[in-house]
Amino acid sequence: MTDETAYTPPKVWKWIAENGGKFASTNRPIAGSTHEQKLPVGRHPFQLYSLATPNGQKITIMFEELLASGHRGAEYDAWLIRIDGAQFGSGFVEVNPNSKIPALLDRSGEKPFRVFESGAILLHLAEKFGAFLPKDTPTRAECLSWLFWQMGSAPYLGGGFGHFYAYAPFKIQYAIDRFAMETKRQLDVLDRRLADNEYLAGDQYTIADIAVFPWYGGLAQGLLYNGGEFLSVQDYKNVQRWTAAIAGRPAVKRGRMVNRVSGDPANQLRERHDAADFETQTQDKIGEMVKA
Repeated sequence: MTDETAYTPPKVWKWIAENGGKFASTNRPIAGSTHEQKLPVGRHPFQLYSLATPNGQKITIMFEELLASGHRGAEYDAWLIRIDGAQFGSGFVEVNPNSKIPALLDRSGEKPFRVFESGAILLHLAEKFGAFLPKDTPTRAECLSWLFWQMGSAPYLGGGFGHFYAYAPFKIQYAIDRFAMETKRQLDVLDRRLADNEYLAGDQYTIADIAVFPWYGGLAQGLLYNGGEFLSVQDYKNVQRWTAAIAGRPAVKRGRMVNRVSGDPANQLRERHDAADFETQTQDKIGEMVKA
C-alpha cells in the first residue's frame, strides 16, 4: 500500500470501499439516494442545506452580506447537513442530485425551486437582489471570470492538495508535489491580480471575492489542511492583505459561523433561523443553558 511504484491499474476498475481513506464510508461511484429522509423547512424565503466547508461558507457569507446591505427579503434558514451519509437522503438528493453541499430551496416566489452548485447559488442570489454583481459589462465579465476561475480551480486545492496532503490513507510524494505546485501557482495567479486591485473584479467587493475567500483566504490564514507553512502562504503578500480585509467584515464573520461543527464553540452556530441566533444559539451558549 505504501510503495508508490507497486500499483498497476487493472483493465477494468472495480470499487473497493475500504480504499477511500477518511471518507471511505460515504464515498461511492454511484448517485441517487440511499434512504428516505425528508428535509426540514423553516419559515423564511430561502432554505439552505449545508455545512461550513469552504463551499458552504460562500453561501452563508452571501446571505449575511445581503442582510447587512438591507435586503430583508434575503432571510434564510440554514439547516445542517453532515457529510456522514445525510447527503444521500431522499430529500437532499431532490434538492441536489449531486449529493453535495450546499443546496438551496428558493421559496420566495409562487413555486419553490432548487439551486445547486455554490457558484450557481451565488449568481442566482446576486441577480435576484441586484447586489455584489457589477452592472457595467466589463467589470461584470471580470467578476464572472474570477467566479468561474474559482469553481474550476478549487478542486485542485481541495480534492487534490487537501486530499493527498491531509486525508489520504498514506502519503504519496508525487501526488502531494503535483497538487502543491498547482496550488502555489493558483496563489500566484491571485497575488498578481491583487497587486493592482483591491478586490478581484477591481475596486468592488463582489461574489467573486465571496467565492474565492473561503478557499484561498482560508488557506492564507492557515485554516485549511494545516498546510499554510508547507505552502509558504505568508509569501503571498497581496493575498494576505485581501484576506485580512475580507475576514474583518462583520457579515463574513457571521457567515463563517453558520453550520459550523468544529473549533471554538463560540463560533459554532450549527443552524441559523434568525439573526438573533448569533447571540443566543451558538454552541457555548447552548452548553450554558444545558448546565443551567
